[in-house]
Amino acid sequence: MKKYIKSLALIAILGFANTGYTQSIYKIKDSKDVAMKLSGTSTLKKWDMEAKTATGEAQFVFKTGSDNDLESVQSLSLSLKVKDLQSDNKKLNKHAYKALKADEFKNINYKLTSSTLSAEKGGYLLKAKGKLTIKGITNDIVMDVHIVVNKNSTVTGKGSYKLNMTDYKVDPPTFLVGAMKTGDTVTLDFTVVYKK
Repeated sequence: MKKYIKSLALIAILGFANTGYTQSIYKIKDSKDVAMKLSGTSTLKKWDMEAKTATGEAQFVFKTGSDNDLESVQSLSLSLKVKDLQSDNKKLNKHAYKALKADEFKNINYKLTSSTLSAEKGGYLLKAKGKLTIKGITNDIVMDVHIVVNKNSTVTGKGSYKLNMTDYKVDPPTFLVGAMKTGDTVTLDFTVVYKK
């Protein structure tokens, strides 16, 4: 009888612990859900490469009974194929893929490790700590992601992050017989939409 009562008590405690929140898995589902741009400078001019495809998923926690009252982000991942990044300059593409060893390291990957969420005008601010992997090198990074829960129950994440290519053992590309050399610092701007 005591074991039975203890079992009921444990079930009740677990039930109360989970009361108030619902968790859902969301995914990036098509090209309309992605807008990514990698940009930088060079000795001649600014440059940028854009991608319209990526894969990833996130686990969002909402308050029970609500599809738009976000409580936390339990997990989030994003993967981008290097060769999906393209500019209108074929030589720039070629040298960028070579510098990133795109045939060997096909993807740029990000995985959230911890985060804090707070309300801001129009949505939420996610202070995100995670691991970014480029060319097989993984570094811990911290960035701000602005999150909006849309009326159609999709979730949009938008942010910008500056990184140094040499931190990932990427030599800034040079071409035009050395006349054009890209700078070490590049900026990744992204907007992604996650759907159930």
